[in-house]
Amino acid sequence: MPDSRSSPPPKFLDAGESALVVEFGRVVDAALHDRVLALDAAAAAAEIDGISETVPTYRSLMVHYDARRLGRDELVERLRALLGETAYRRPNATRRKVPVSFELPHAEDLAEVASKLRLDEHRIVEEFSRTSYRLYMYGFLPGFAYLGRLPEALRIPRREAPRSVVQPGAILIAGEQVVIAGVSSPTGWYMIGRTPLRVLDLQRNPPFLFDVGDEIAFEPIDRAAYDRLAL
Repeated sequence: MPDSRSSPPPKFLDAGESALVVEFGRVVDAALHDRVLALDAAAAAAEIDGISETVPTYRSLMVHYDARRLGRDELVERLRALLGETAYRRPNATRRKVPVSFELPHAEDLAEVASKLRLDEHRIVEEFSRTSYRLYMYGFLPGFAYLGRLPEALRIPRREAPRSVVQPGAILIAGEQVVIAGVSSPTGWYMIGRTPLRVLDLQRNPPFLFDVGDEIAFEPIDRAAYDRLAL
């Protein structure tokens, strides 16, 4: 893994008049993501007046701010200072187990994936479940949790055309990534299972079940266990 300290300095990119993107690189890399999370934690601890929200992604941190209270140049200066003080490692990750049913009707595309990859369905479930995944970001739709990286043997291109709607809790794979769906949506990814956990609940505070940076491990359960946990 590359040493993030030898990477080019981050770029400060404007996103409209009230948001700034601190970009650490142009690739998906755990070391870069460590820097994103470290700056995010440092900014939260600094409680800089005028910052309203921070949004971590794979390789950047978006900082929303009130331009009436905090000027763009001052914000850059404050963030540069935090970068100089911040360790390169991410804060301690929370490890979470996520129960998943890999049986029908929850694994609608598992047989298709097995056919395309020329692997046994049980082998796919074993390979998928023995890996720990980092939650890199939420994006695309509310509660869509993007995780990586998928084992090489399970990597599969996206569909040429989207499939029918998947339900919240669907476990989706494509390329090197895994998604836990937060809401119903059509998708070009493959649904290999479903968790009974509610990743997004607007009645819950916070509404997202996981935090960016969490380490996720998937635990196979049978359909009966799924039905019990879904109540």
